[in-house]
Amino acid sequence: MSPDELVYLGVLVASVPVGFLFRYLSPTVKQRAALLLGLLITVVLCHIHTLHSVVTVIGTWIIIKSSWRHAPALTLSWTFLYLLFFRLVTWFNLPPPTPFANAVQLILTLKMVSLANEVHSFHEEKKRDVSAFLKSPIIGGLTQEPSLYDILSYSYCYVGIMTGPFFRFQTYVDWLSHPKPLALPGWEPCLQRLKPVPVYGALFLAVNAFFPLPYVRTDEFLDQNFFYRFFYMVAVFFVFRMRFYAAWCGAEAGCISAGLGCYPEKALSKPGGGPTVNYSADPSTEEKYDFKTIQNIDCYNTDFCVKVRHGMRYWNMTVQWWLHHYIYPNAPFKSYTLRAGWTMFISAYWHGLHAGYYLSFMTIPLCIAAESAMEASVRSKLGPRGQNIFDWIHWFLKMRAYDYMCMGFVLLKATDTINYWMSIYFIVHVIAVGCIIVGKALKGGKREGRKRENEQKTEGENMKNGEKTD
Repeated sequence: MSPDELVYLGVLVASVPVGFLFRYLSPTVKQRAALLLGLLITVVLCHIHTLHSVVTVIGTWIIIKSSWRHAPALTLSWTFLYLLFFRLVTWFNLPPPTPFANAVQLILTLKMVSLANEVHSFHEEKKRDVSAFLKSPIIGGLTQEPSLYDILSYSYCYVGIMTGPFFRFQTYVDWLSHPKPLALPGWEPCLQRLKPVPVYGALFLAVNAFFPLPYVRTDEFLDQNFFYRFFYMVAVFFVFRMRFYAAWCGAEAGCISAGLGCYPEKALSKPGGGPTVNYSADPSTEEKYDFKTIQNIDCYNTDFCVKVRHGMRYWNMTVQWWLHHYIYPNAPFKSYTLRAGWTMFISAYWHGLHAGYYLSFMTIPLCIAAESAMEASVRSKLGPRGQNIFDWIHWFLKMRAYDYMCMGFVLLKATDTINYWMSIYFIVHVIAVGCIIVGKALKGGKREGRKRENEQKTEGENMKNGEKTD
């Protein structure tokens, strides 16, 4: 493990016992302590680069105070433009940010855009009907516009400050104001989430030792046979998954120990967004709780879901919620494929400026189009057994597609990514395009067949009715 990864690990490990201590604090003390601890972590690890996050927060506060009506669009523009400056600071003879500063800036960008949207919704509801926004605290929106202190406290809350998961300001407020934090489940769900982490960590270290990423960039690797080069991406994506499975499960455990994102099961919470129904707990019955609001990874479904589009739902789930609610609906396109492409482009930009991100993310819409074409033209015509076989083949190809795209994500440079893809003959791109062509051909053939069948049927009916003449 690299020194940076050891630091991340140390922060994750320490956050679990610290979280349980926070359950004993009053809302006011909890808010202050979470802010101070988060600032301490940021300053110690980011040093002077902490100023980037401070500028982002102050800029967002000014936008919200100046024009809540336009705050969502202006905040999105402000934070994303600042991300560009943040990544190009060396052009201005400023020191390059550390990886820790980058991690803080990424999470903060999500928070600020979400906050602007929540404040906008608060004012819209208030303007529409004063009584309409006074809802249950379980799902209700904000009851007042947050102050600068509130925004700073939310921005630098120690929970997930570098690793995520993303959570809304309302989730943060619910955490502070929960009347009985000690009564919420803690040890059992926390241990349940931590249980597979040693396995993920051991697999990460073991497989990474045999399949190091730098080897892909060597001429010796390109001299290996096709099957070895092809299998290498499978191993690299496995290492990539194990690393993030361990990190995100650990980050979720830190949230669970603090009681952040804990809601009744009947509130039907979504990762990132929180409760989706206006549900109030019944004090006369024992309530069941879950932590779905801060769930960032579904390891089983990531590996075993069938479709490419479904794979995205189970990976980095809180960020996917953010993209789905703040980017996808506002895409300047109407078709699903183009909207998905726009969303993937924004996601790539959020991750960074490396060409590998864009090459990988922009391959996803192509894969989605391919699977849609084959589902419509092939799977829909099959019986239950045939569909089952189709789904297994589809799953295998989905995993290879993610293996393939992962290489761009980890190699980063355009030349390294294209060289690797070229070494395996752009196989996923070729298969995807082939599936689209076959799908369209079969669908077209089906239309032509139906057209001829209808013409023959009409002709037969005309002859039967004596309408056919010589």
